[in-house]
Amino acid sequence: MTLLAGFQRTYLRGLAHPLRPAVRVGKEGVTDPVLAAIDEALDARELIKVALPGPRLERRELANTIAERSAAECIALLGGIAIFFRPCADPARRRILLPARPRPSHAS
Repeated sequence: MTLLAGFQRTYLRGLAHPLRPAVRVGKEGVTDPVLAAIDEALDARELIKVALPGPRLERRELANTIAERSAAECIALLGGIAIFFRPCADPARRRILLPARPRPSHAS
């Protein structure tokens, strides 16, 4: 996965705001069934939230593991919720089009 620019991450965080977690990771951690559910959700939606258990450092580690094993990018980790993005492999089926450049600021 290519690294996203800051303004693209901001855009995706905005799109993810109303979403509810699609998958919840249990105390067993990132198991094969959990990864299968994450892959299925990413294929269907491209942008998902995942609920993560445990203390902050464990959640960061879980988010990194999920991103690596699912070929997705972790957009943000906010408390116990991680936001992941993986565009559809088929460009014709992509639902989310990322902005190519940041919107102009409205500074006075």
